[in-house]
Amino acid sequence: MGIRRKFRPLQPWAWSGLALAIAGLVACGGSSDGTPTGTLNLAMTDAPACGYDHVYVTVNTIRVHQSAAADGTELLGWRELSIPTQRIDLLSLTNGVLQELGSMPLPAGNYQQLRLVLADNPANPSTANPLANALVLSGSNTEIPLTTPSAQQSGFKLQARFDVQSGQVADMVLDFDACRSIVKAGASGRYNLKPVVAVIPRLTTAIEGFVDPAVASGVVVSTRDPDNNVRATVPNPVTGKFTLAYLPENTSYTVVVAGQNLTTAAITNVPVSLAMGVTRLNTAQTPIVPSASVMATVAGVVSNGSSALLTDARVSASQTLSTGQSVQVASTGVDSVTAEYTLALPLAAAVKAPYVSGSPLVFTTDSMVTGRYNINGTATGYTTQSTNPVLDLGVAGSTTVKDLVLVP
Repeated sequence: MGIRRKFRPLQPWAWSGLALAIAGLVACGGSSDGTPTGTLNLAMTDAPACGYDHVYVTVNTIRVHQSAAADGTELLGWRELSIPTQRIDLLSLTNGVLQELGSMPLPAGNYQQLRLVLADNPANPSTANPLANALVLSGSNTEIPLTTPSAQQSGFKLQARFDVQSGQVADMVLDFDACRSIVKAGASGRYNLKPVVAVIPRLTTAIEGFVDPAVASGVVVSTRDPDNNVRATVPNPVTGKFTLAYLPENTSYTVVVAGQNLTTAAITNVPVSLAMGVTRLNTAQTPIVPSASVMATVAGVVSNGSSALLTDARVSASQTLSTGQSVQVASTGVDSVTAEYTLALPLAAAVKAPYVSGSPLVFTTDSMVTGRYNINGTATGYTTQSTNPVLDLGVAGSTTVKDLVLVP
């Protein structure tokens, strides 16, 4: 089924207890020159981050344009929303949590692009004047500045696709994937921020469930929407509860629970609809309990056919269940200097359980080839991969080298 964007009649905006969205001015049904107008209400949430306790960003301005090809340095056609300066910890926004930031009146029409303009990091940060964009590695108390090339001028470009209708509010969410947005710069100790953000409708839909609290802090729960975008979150470390929110309607989501030293678990044929609202997979009394698995490693370098390093590439490892569903087990960005990647993957065969409304999840071991993965690389401007993605991992603790070559 197609995406149904949620629009609501104009009304005074009621602040909610959600933690990150953009709300504020409410437009009437037309401008002073008679042009039909509506209101764009934006929101930000976060997918899980890998190996970080905090990821801070400070957004100064959000710019919107009807053309996907518009240059961020030109003025014609851009509409801007200035954001009150506030440093946002993206890692406080998992499991569908949002924080309202503002809203803006826009001429009615179709919009294709957003740009995030970030604040500068101060030259001499202090407690009173902290870094605007920074991360804290897990187990550390030290803030490391994030390098944000071009973010303070033209802004980070985000592809979008939404309509603003006259006299109505278009609710959209900026789904900021902190894990995929941070890239280590070789052995320099520096980190670059290259935002991976999906612009999605704020729908009243979600998939909820529970994993065993004993493993909750070490797993990622994910699915793919009908546009093949990865939606991911991390469970609450105390209760094990997870929420995959704002999902477009679809009758057959596959929910994946994956983590280090654990067998991958997949729940297949999960339906999501506006009529259902929240699809509940299980309860706290019957949590998903992934069993232990030995691991093996795949590592390599991503380049193009001319042997040029693709330092903005990303690599993912997926498996195909015997029932046909593809499940992403892990992914990582390559080193921004060396284009190297490393992924540790479980050798145990995945387990799967079909979703049946009102019934407990019953997992069985899939009959896939144990240790077989598809290793795929992606990079801006490259559409295919000339390297055969199929990889059979070696024994526990081994490292298999697999260099990837991408083609424009």
